[in-house]
Amino acid sequence: MLRIATVNVNGIRAAYNKNRGQTSGMAEWLVERDADIVTLQEVRAPDEIVHELTAEAGYHVVHTEAAAKGRAGVAVLSRAEPTAVRIGNGDDLFDDSGRWIESDIPLADGSTLTAISAYAHSGEAGTPRQEEKLRFFDQMHIRLEAIRESGNHGLLTGDLNVAHTERDIRNWKGNLKKAGFLPEERAYFDRFFGELGWVDVHRHLAGDVDGPYTWWSMRGQAFDTDTGWRIDYQIATPELAAAARTATVDRAISWAERWSDHAPLVIDYDF
Repeated sequence: MLRIATVNVNGIRAAYNKNRGQTSGMAEWLVERDADIVTLQEVRAPDEIVHELTAEAGYHVVHTEAAAKGRAGVAVLSRAEPTAVRIGNGDDLFDDSGRWIESDIPLADGSTLTAISAYAHSGEAGTPRQEEKLRFFDQMHIRLEAIRESGNHGLLTGDLNVAHTERDIRNWKGNLKKAGFLPEERAYFDRFFGELGWVDVHRHLAGDVDGPYTWWSMRGQAFDTDTGWRIDYQIATPELAAAARTATVDRAISWAERWSDHAPLVIDYDF
């Protein structure tokens, strides 16, 4: 099995320090899960810190931090050494934003997987922040099309800050006019999964059910009542998606044992 995990860590230093040394800590999760590939978003740390914290788990690490210190940052950790790494999605605006990194990883059968860790903007309806978010999705469309044409297997992972359908957000009626569930945002995902032919692997495996959610606000009772959003994805080219067997959201047992406001999405591929 090829095990791939993705998680928004909400600051890797904070995630490592919370519950450190306990079975519920991030470092312990990383070792116990023993994934072949792990992608991280919202790392929010210098490159040397990322390598230092993940060294014990024994991965090859590629990472890009944002020019704005303490913001964004994405990384790909892999057991196999990458053959190529690319930062940014092709639009110069995002080259130093810490929101997109690609790692070409050799697979056991001799093929190559282009694994992407992406962190889309949260956005805000009717503001320049939202315009930048949609520009990011415009370029994502172009890049996904190019990867599909390259002949490599492709896997886009990460926190994309959009709940695609009503099944992906508990309180969808209350969020119809808010960033993250706007019709124009969701239309992009219609095209990713329709026109481009990429597959929402988690939804494919879970079926037509509510959730399973991957993000819950740290405020109030959202976690305890499972009032969440499914905004963390593994989106695959069809050949890779066909090999997916099981998907698990590693939801913490309790609010106190969380080390991020997101939970890891772990998918096993028979590949």
